[in-house]
Amino acid sequence: MSFGSVRPRVWLVVFVAVCMSLGGAARLSAQGGEPRSFAIRGVKVVPVGSAPVDNATVVVSRGVITAVGTNVAIPPDAWVIDGKGLIVYPGLIDGFTDVGLAPAQSGGAAPSGGGGGGQQAAISRGPEDRPLTTPWRNAADEVNPSDPKIESWRAAGFTTTISAPKAGIFPGQAAILDLGGERPGNFVVKEPVAIPVSLQTWGGFRNFPSSLMGSIAYVRQVWLDTNWGRQAEAAYEKNRRGTERPKYDRTEATLAEALGKHAVVLIPGNTSLQIRRALQLAEEWKLNAVLYGGQMGYEVAPEIAAKKMLVLVDLKWPEAEKDADPDATPSLRTLRFRDRAPSSPAALEKAGVKFAFYSGGIATPKDIWPAVKKAIDAGLSPEAALRALTLSPAEIFGVAEITGSIEKGKIANLVVTDGDLFDKKTKVKMVFVDGRKYEVREPLRPSEPPKGDLTGKWRLSYSTPEGDEESSADLTMASDGTLSGTVTGNRGTGNVFSGYLSGDKFTFMISLPINGSPTDVTFTGTFDGKTMKGSISAMGYTFEFTGTRPNHATLAGGAQ
Repeated sequence: MSFGSVRPRVWLVVFVAVCMSLGGAARLSAQGGEPRSFAIRGVKVVPVGSAPVDNATVVVSRGVITAVGTNVAIPPDAWVIDGKGLIVYPGLIDGFTDVGLAPAQSGGAAPSGGGGGGQQAAISRGPEDRPLTTPWRNAADEVNPSDPKIESWRAAGFTTTISAPKAGIFPGQAAILDLGGERPGNFVVKEPVAIPVSLQTWGGFRNFPSSLMGSIAYVRQVWLDTNWGRQAEAAYEKNRRGTERPKYDRTEATLAEALGKHAVVLIPGNTSLQIRRALQLAEEWKLNAVLYGGQMGYEVAPEIAAKKMLVLVDLKWPEAEKDADPDATPSLRTLRFRDRAPSSPAALEKAGVKFAFYSGGIATPKDIWPAVKKAIDAGLSPEAALRALTLSPAEIFGVAEITGSIEKGKIANLVVTDGDLFDKKTKVKMVFVDGRKYEVREPLRPSEPPKGDLTGKWRLSYSTPEGDEESSADLTMASDGTLSGTVTGNRGTGNVFSGYLSGDKFTFMISLPINGSPTDVTFTGTFDGKTMKGSISAMGYTFEFTGTRPNHATLAGGAQ
């Protein structure tokens, strides 16, 4: 049914229902009606791994790069994009994150029995209880296309993530995801690619492991058990008759299978002590390991190089906590760490260590670029910085043959910008994920100073032909009036991708897939310091709404 044939009253009911679901608020679909072939003509191409090419053409067909160069024939069915003044980079890769995954399960970190049935246990008395261990969780099975971070990461130029569940000593398996598609299966490039390990403790003295020593001992025991289990199973398969069968352990079986698929093991190490410990543990456990953290690499880069260890560098540089006691004096070593951490990538580059970047504790991708710029200002070459966001993570996780650079035959993951990627004035104009084009829209900007502050939680109330409805918003306002945040309905949460408060007037936008196509939904109105009043508009239809700050009791109950 076309939109033109839908009666206004019927469409309004449908629209409100979709607004309330908000399950698909992230822009996951490429623009409707586009062909599967594109030619970006007259651009500068930065392939990574080879020299940049000026006045070049990149041809994309059915998700794959089919040609790159200055003398390229453009297929007759290709959508030609004029690239004059633009630069094409490989799609950026976040080397370790949880972007694109469903929210953490409540029981994900609970200890379970040795059989791995997943039952929660009140107390873990030893390693046989498998505390904080759920390696059977696979990121490929937990993809959430409605994750609002997908669009914001993609708008910043990230086409790919190495995503993994969080929480626990063995929280689950990582998968490589491309950030585009309507269904979870469209996202998965390869799985499993990594087994993250933390050295988390749990539960104080009542539970095991309650100390760092206990966590290390537990992880060591898991690897010993897994290795023994593999050998016992192999021996049993050779001579099952008359031989006692080995017991089944879900953790051991899962880890053995992942290791058999050449998944790397991610071991934490951020300070020099932790890094040296990780190097020793990787050697002791005889694992194909990758270090993650690496922020004190400036002290131990030669040692990392000597062990030929690969590194994922956390871009959330150390800084003073916002709620820290202002009278507390940090140690000289702490101050030195905060100052020198951004120089670690340069030290790793100088030592010949292969490394990649990951977002770590960074909540919004706009903060990734200042973090990378700090590393460049501290001595890292721009070429190495770009490689750490593209080809190096592809190499570390074993997919460089198909992604990470601009080459014929690779997946068409591309970022098109209007200037140098690391220039703070540069804007991402469009992104290709698996050959599908996504426009990046300019955020709305305020024209005058804001009168008041919209930061906080809001109840949005409006009337529809079906009766009164409510949803909620959690907004954050910058000092210049720029808005970000989320809007939540009965079935999910969508992110505010553009908005501002200018004087007493506000506007903010979300995106919803309506009839299979992404549609902008705009909230506009006025703010009197206590309440919002205005309208919600989409596809030519408008209805009124009011926004009030819910009381504490309502918030505690979870406004819908």
